[in-house]
Amino acid sequence: MVSVLYGHFQLLGGKKFCTTIDTLTQREPDSMLAAMFSGRHAVRQESDKGLMDGINASLIKRKEEEEMSTELKCIDIIKCIQSERVRFRGLNLSGLDLSKLDLSFVDFSYACLKNVFFSRANLQCAKFRDVDAEASIFHNATLRECEFTGANLRGALLAGANLQSANLQDACLVDCSFCGADLRSAHLQTADLTNANLEGANLEGANLKGAKLTNANLKGANLQRAYLRHVNLRDTDLEGAKLDGANLLGAIR
Repeated sequence: MVSVLYGHFQLLGGKKFCTTIDTLTQREPDSMLAAMFSGRHAVRQESDKGLMDGINASLIKRKEEEEMSTELKCIDIIKCIQSERVRFRGLNLSGLDLSKLDLSFVDFSYACLKNVFFSRANLQCAKFRDVDAEASIFHNATLRECEFTGANLRGALLAGANLQSANLQDACLVDCSFCGADLRSAHLQTADLTNANLEGANLEGANLKGAKLTNANLKGANLQRAYLRHVNLRDTDLEGAKLDGANLLGAIR
């Protein structure tokens, strides 16, 4: 191995010689050593700005790849179901058409489900804890014993859906449509049903303790044996509603 340090030309492991850069570059200008020390082959150096731009570009690309990895298409959902890998916690499934699929027992907790089509899907015992399912379509879907605790379902369509014994505690159900839905024995404690349309819905035995029903439409709804203690019904439309056996102790009417 050859090294030049402070004007010394050294053969490592052998003898040491003294020389100068001028001697190396002028005596044999075509030699490899002359080329090394002549400065004719300067190494191009990038500016700090270029380096930072490259790092930033790499970080942005990595972030985009990570975001893309959380987005699934309908075909991916079907493949997961077929292979029994049925956990979609925290994923972004916005806008997908998942209608008529068998999604029973699937865990969607914390997922983004905005504008997803679940029409006529089988979602029995599925988990939707803390999901963002604003404006999603659950028309005529099977949602028996589903968990929607803390979910955002603002503006969602659940007309004709089977929500028997579903848990909707603390859910945001503002502007939702439950027309003709089956909500028997459903848990709706402290749920926000402001401006919700529950016309003709079956809420027999449902627990609505602490629920907000401001401007809710309950025309023709079945509220027999429902738990409505201390619920404010003053601005609720109860025309033709069945209230036989309902617990209305302390309710404001």
